[in-house]
Amino acid sequence: MQRRNNIIRNLDWVATILYIVLVLMGWLNIYAAVYSDEHRNILDFSQRYGKQLVWIFFAFIMAIVILFSNDRIYPAFAYIFYGIILLTLISTLLFGRVVNASKSWIPIGSFGLQPAEFAKIATALALAKLMSSYGFKLSGFWSYVKVGIVIGLPVGIILLQNDTGSALVFGSLILVLYREGLPAWILSYLVFLVLVFILTLVYSTSVLVAFIFAVAVILFILYTRQYRDAFRVSIGAIGIGVLLYILSELFHLKLSNGLIFLIPVVVTAILGLLYAYKNRLKPVYAISLFLIATLGFSMSADYVFEHVLDVHHQKRINDLLGIENDPLGWGYNVNQSKIAIGSGGFWGKGYLSGTQTKYNFVPEQSTDFIFCTVGEEWGFIGSAIVVMLIALFLLRLLKIAERQTEHFARIYGYGVVSILFFHAAVNIGMTIGLVPVIGIPLPFFSYGGSSLWAFTILVFILLRFDASRYGAY
Repeated sequence: MQRRNNIIRNLDWVATILYIVLVLMGWLNIYAAVYSDEHRNILDFSQRYGKQLVWIFFAFIMAIVILFSNDRIYPAFAYIFYGIILLTLISTLLFGRVVNASKSWIPIGSFGLQPAEFAKIATALALAKLMSSYGFKLSGFWSYVKVGIVIGLPVGIILLQNDTGSALVFGSLILVLYREGLPAWILSYLVFLVLVFILTLVYSTSVLVAFIFAVAVILFILYTRQYRDAFRVSIGAIGIGVLLYILSELFHLKLSNGLIFLIPVVVTAILGLLYAYKNRLKPVYAISLFLIATLGFSMSADYVFEHVLDVHHQKRINDLLGIENDPLGWGYNVNQSKIAIGSGGFWGKGYLSGTQTKYNFVPEQSTDFIFCTVGEEWGFIGSAIVVMLIALFLLRLLKIAERQTEHFARIYGYGVVSILFFHAAVNIGMTIGLVPVIGIPLPFFSYGGSSLWAFTILVFILLRFDASRYGAY
């Protein structure tokens, strides 16, 4: 009894109340998204909002069970949980049910369970176990290999299930690595590679190579302050390019403009690498490696886009970047979502009064596109309140994670925040046309038992750690 009273007293009630508010707001929006005159009863269990209410009830039961469980089972059995979920993912790949071209569901009667949602919990626990183990330090090649294996195994299986959206969520765990000592330059470089990938799709090879070379020259100037050398290198690369162009015209070599730009830059990078290695100039060595690695990535980006990504991913990215315009095809969902949100204006049309919602103009409006129901019926004010509540909830969880004194609890806490932040940011971003549609739910709002239960377990394990007073207020 004393232990139970301590848990109740030490529970972070701010985070708990925010969780309950978000879940109930999500349920009301699911009701609004699928409401019809034939089914007005909010307790109609044949409808999605009725089923969601059942899943909310069981989610609350799960939260209570977690709070009164022994918090030591999570670090003790983290690898076992991880192994079980990997086997479940493999079983799903072999025997699962295909939904929306993704073989990621286990049929249980009329209900479908998506193990990929629970894989995020197991991976966060396993990563916390690894990085909190005695003697582990995030430095050196093998530490990164171990982390990469823990994150990469579920990602690989989920990609084989053709569930790219769920797989991308695991990339958010890089924020955990950054908190635990990942150098800032690695995080910055990964963000830069995303920019390079986008530019590869929009601009020609010659423009892209010129951009990468210009960035390398700027970095060279910033780190060495050798303005004359930077000028000489630039002139040398341009000279090689001009020479190649002249030779191409004289001997009819038919070199493309992209290749004429690429060859001198690659030659410059290799010469810089050899010179830096011989004279032990670390900045020049690093910048030369940066140039070679970035050029290699940019040259492979087109191949990845054309041969690795599915057609619907290609179309959605092209539609987002304005390369293609297909408002009645691949861009239909996003276009209708933006219309719904824009039609809500400042104050919204009122609860259960959304016309876009009532006439089913937006597909998947109760799941991936639930936020457009908020925008249409609650307007800018309502949307801002929802975003603010999600932000407050994440900030509260971040505070809880940061005040943990045990490494396992802190690392796991940052995993929770990273996963929830990625889901919220990407889901809202895709409904307003800022990011490609990748099919991931809005936490606590989107219809679905698997996602709600997974988010609930994810959050309440952290709250259980905090209630044990690993940290102090």
